[in-house]
Amino acid sequence: MNIALNREATADKLHEATRTTDNQFEALTTAFSEAVRELSEKSVDETREAYERSKNTLDAAGDTLARSLDALGQGALALNRKIIEIAPENVSSGFDLAKSLATARTFAEMVELGPTYWRKQLSALVTQAEEVHASSAKVAADIAAPIKTHLMRSIEQLTGANG
Repeated sequence: MNIALNREATADKLHEATRTTDNQFEALTTAFSEAVRELSEKSVDETREAYERSKNTLDAAGDTLARSLDALGQGALALNRKIIEIAPENVSSGFDLAKSLATARTFAEMVELGPTYWRKQLSALVTQAEEVHASSAKVAADIAAPIKTHLMRSIEQLTGANG
């Protein structure tokens, strides 16, 4: 069997097949590169959006914390002032008792001064405790207010986004 080989024809067919394969590979590479580029761009955009949301959430939480700490500082100052205001009243009351005891003329007068002083002092202490309690409750409410506002806003945003 004699098969005649035409080298030029075979070389041309081989070159044509190589060009076709190269073109197909280039088209596939281009399509793959385009898909990777699009996926990369989409990933970068989504990452940027997630970063912005996280940054905004962190900024809002930081602002909330700052407002709460500011309220805490102001509240502590107000409570300290209230206690400093109360202290001289109690010291003065003690000095008044001492003066009354020193000027008492009889032992019976001295004995009577004790219960009278303590009734008056306990009544004053109850009133002072109520004032401090009211101030403390206001401080707690002032500290909690920014946190409550932040949480309510966050819940509204979540329900609005999901609704």
